[in-house]
Amino acid sequence: MKNRLYISIFTAAALLAGACGGEEKTTPADALARVGNEYLTAGELSVVIPAGLNHDDSTTFAKAYIRDWIDSRLIERVAAAEVDLEQIDRLVAQYRDELIMSQYRRAMAEQADNEDFAEDSLKAYYDAHKTDFVLERPMLKGVYLKVPTDAPKLSQIKRLYRSDKPDDIDKLEKAAIGTAIHYDYFRDTWIDMEQIETKIPVDFPAAGADIAQRRYLETDYQGFTYLLSVSDYLAAGSPMPFEAARPLIRERMLNLKRRAYDSRLRNDLYNRALDDGTLVVY
Repeated sequence: MKNRLYISIFTAAALLAGACGGEEKTTPADALARVGNEYLTAGELSVVIPAGLNHDDSTTFAKAYIRDWIDSRLIERVAAAEVDLEQIDRLVAQYRDELIMSQYRRAMAEQADNEDFAEDSLKAYYDAHKTDFVLERPMLKGVYLKVPTDAPKLSQIKRLYRSDKPDDIDKLEKAAIGTAIHYDYFRDTWIDMEQIETKIPVDFPAAGADIAQRRYLETDYQGFTYLLSVSDYLAAGSPMPFEAARPLIRERMLNLKRRAYDSRLRNDLYNRALDDGTLVVY
């Protein structure tokens, strides 16, 4: 494979010979091109050619790489006469310093992220910024079932799924086992309306307001009965419940913590450098 690769490289070099013009013999011996005092060698090219290419593809890649190498150095030689190279060097050094500082500060901030926020801190932030967290879609709590329309326990399930008595909830769960295709109990958890919309074959844009008022939905479709009991409902535009807002609050508080940590880090490094003489401000 290596011999085939070098054959491809030198084939590409020969095809590009016209672009380089007639040059005197140069070293190193495997030089493919020279621009000024800079050489591109077959060894350097072999490192960048992707593995697994056939002869034709490796030749095509080698030709393109050699031409790009030549073009970039010719343009650099012309541009050097028109561009302030000292300014370029300053910008490169500045960018390098900024990149080092950014990576270091990010690493230090990630170490600070390990400490999680107490629940009462999250709740306090939520209470102080409720207007920042608004629902884009309705949310609800309740019970959802999908039951075969010919199930013998369907009438019992229809009666029980509307009840909020603990005994009836236990009976509903027992009746649903082995009978219901789907049984979701979420009276203790807010869920996005979309999670229900994808399960029940009804026109929810039209039924949404009705569900909010009546709190019950029953429909039959292709041999199945769909039942939804809504114990609590929040329309789009309502304040987001704390449970749903918690991850958003945590991310916001984390960003505030990162910025505060970053500010402390910069000040600590500045003051430490002043104290030990590394920094002198005239």
